[in-house]
Amino acid sequence: MSRRSARGAAVAVLALVALAPGTARPHGRSLSYSSWTLAPDSASLRLRIPLLELTRLGIDPVGDPGASVRIADVLMRSVRLSSGGEPCAPVGEPRPAPAPEGWALFEWRIRCRSAGPLEITSTLLLDVAPDHLHFARAELPGGEVRERVLTEAEPSWEIGPIASGAATQQAQGTPLRGYLALGIEHILTGYDHLAFLLALLLLAESLREVAALVTGFTVAHSVTLALAALGVLRPDPAAIDALIGFSIALVAAENGWLLGGGGRAVPALAVTGLLALAVLGAAGRGSVPAFALVGLALFVFCHFALLARAERPARLRAAVAFAFGLVHGFGFAGVLSEMDLPRSRLLPALFGFNAGVEIGQLGVVALVWPLLSALERVREGSLHRLAAEVGSAAICGFGLFLFLTRTLS
Repeated sequence: MSRRSARGAAVAVLALVALAPGTARPHGRSLSYSSWTLAPDSASLRLRIPLLELTRLGIDPVGDPGASVRIADVLMRSVRLSSGGEPCAPVGEPRPAPAPEGWALFEWRIRCRSAGPLEITSTLLLDVAPDHLHFARAELPGGEVRERVLTEAEPSWEIGPIASGAATQQAQGTPLRGYLALGIEHILTGYDHLAFLLALLLLAESLREVAALVTGFTVAHSVTLALAALGVLRPDPAAIDALIGFSIALVAAENGWLLGGGGRAVPALAVTGLLALAVLGAAGRGSVPAFALVGLALFVFCHFALLARAERPARLRAAVAFAFGLVHGFGFAGVLSEMDLPRSRLLPALFGFNAGVEIGQLGVVALVWPLLSALERVREGSLHRLAAEVGSAAICGFGLFLFLTRTLS
């Protein structure tokens, strides 16, 4: 790498570190979930929100002994039910309940003055995070379940009159086009997934190679997205987030290794670092088990050894895209898995969401690949090489930051 490239890479890495508090959040979306059991004139509610999201409101959910009271007040004011256009009143204060690690869970009951058309509204976090998504799940009388994604553009869900044993037309859940849009937004705001995709594209030499990389990544993450959303596999989310960071760093480091003509320094440094993290993992530090880190070290060693002998590295890179696509699919599935939808609602949601992810992904490829191809034709490819060197170094720094912070958190 030239001195100019190195300076550019350093600037890019510093910029990413400066932006780290915003980009380190997994998949870039602000999310919360509510589960409603509705009756004609009342409801019971369970609401979950990540502790990290509460810090946006200036609440310290861990160190502040009075945090529960402040959280309950925010939730009660932000997530509301109305009947016949009149606000329904909480029965007592929201009560904290046992929650998964990293989450706050509150429960409360709501009473309406009279029976009428019901409407659920959420303005939770919209003043500080306009892209916040609130997933409302409603169980109607008779046990039928519907869901709706509430956003800044559509913060209310008009359920309508509740008839025993039947769902009203208004109570229908988010349509297919809604999940299609959600999938597109998810990939376009998922900085870690976009970084991985860009790292793959930087050294692609032909449209055929791009197609192989994207196809491998797509097929793989579609499989694990479906398995996780359907509840067949439920890996640890913290470990998955860390491995996504690792995948970004490895592919970007591989780019630099290929551009630099190979050598032992990059593989040795990667293997040594992973084994050091494995020692910390064996001592109980971090979210990734020690044996998994040792496995990653072995994978890195074998991968670079095969890459050094490969006459056509593109095939091996396509295989890596598929392998890490399996990991990224679990990351995509987090949005749908948390909603706990019945199978009849989950299947269309899964189809629409996955189709949206693919459309967004293809849109990114359609934008980036022509630009890289144009650079290849300028100054005998020197600008493309410079972009690949600087881009790979910056993406590697970003991936390392994600991997280390997520592994050691």
